[in-house]
Parts: sequence; structure tokens; C-alpha cells
Amino acid sequence: MPYQLTELDYTYDALEPHIDARTMEIHHSKHHSGYTAKLNAAVEGSDLDGTPMDSLLPNLDMGNSALRNNAGGYYNHDLFWKVISPNNRGSLSGELKDAIDTSFGSLEAFQDAFSAAAAGQFGSGWAWLCVHKGGSLKVCSTPNQDCPLMPNVGCGGTPILGLDVWEHAYYLNYQNRRPDYINAFFNIINWNEVARRFAQGK
Repeated sequence: MPYQLTELDYTYDALEPHIDARTMEIHHSKHHSGYTAKLNAAVEGSDLDGTPMDSLLPNLDMGNSALRNNAGGYYNHDLFWKVISPNNRGSLSGELKDAIDTSFGSLEAFQDAFSAAAAGQFGSGWAWLCVHKGGSLKVCSTPNQDCPLMPNVGCGGTPILGLDVWEHAYYLNYQNRRPDYINAFFNIINWNEVARRFAQGK
């Protein structure tokens, strides 16, 4: 299969108490695995088979729901696993910190904007921090498994940080307390990876 399930570089229990081991296991081995298998099935035998995500998503036929949902689910989760870490790798610094200060005013103001996007997403979806050409940053949200790289989702830019606010991402531990889950997320951001994506995307 051209698209492979992301291998985590930490164990399922490594993010506790912020994300519990059982949620991580189900999220990765069931949900992300399912999107991966269905994406491979959706492109099998077509010209899209094996197309890199950064080429597939911007040119996606948004009317093809099987491809839209599963390509988004595959890409979004791949990003999610990489921008979180049990060791809170690195701290916000350098050009990324400057860009956050310029775009939002402060780290705290960014966190407020990101939290509002995540909490305000009705039903299932994602909150994003995206970089635009030149280095400006914007926060947005998308429903379901849509992502900013897809055409006409009203978000734009290149996602460098994403938070899954589908209930499967948090309900076992947080139940209906989505704001608590969002607050916990800020403790496990892998800022080194976010900075790498910022430098690449700007």
C-alpha cells in the first residue's frame, strides 16, 4: 500500500495525563489505521495511487467524499502525531515566536485564538495554525476531516499545528469537557516540529 500508517516515536501512555493511553491506542490503531486503509482503497488502480499528500490535497475533487474524508483523515492524523510529544520538545523561540507575536500579539493571545477555534468548531473537526507565504500566521478550523490544503475550505495556508476535536480524540478521559482537553494540548506541543514546518511553509 502506498500510504502507510504513521509510526509513533512514543508509546501510547507517554502523553498521560494529558491524553490517556487507551484513547491514544484506539485513536492511532483503529481510527487512523482505518483512514489509511480506506485511502489506499479509494486510490487503488487510479492515477492518484501514491500521489504525495501535498499534491493530492490541493487538487482534490471535493465531490469525491470517500477520497476527501480519508485523504483528510490520513493527512490530519499524520500531522497531529508529529506535532505532539511527551517531552514538550523545544520551546517557542526564534522566528516562530516572532511570527506569533507579530500575528497575534503574544503567545497567550495565540492560545486564546486557537482555543476559541477548537472549542467553537461545532461537532467534529480540527483547529489549525497555518502559515502563509511571507510568514504570517492565522488560526482557523475545519469540519470533519477537511484540512487547509484542500481547495475552497475557507482556511488557506499551510497547516503547521493541528488539534483533533473529534470526540474519539478525547471523550474517554474528558467526556464533554472539550475546553479541558484543549488546555491540556498546550502541554504536549512539539515546538521543534512546529518550527520546522513553519520554516518550510513560509
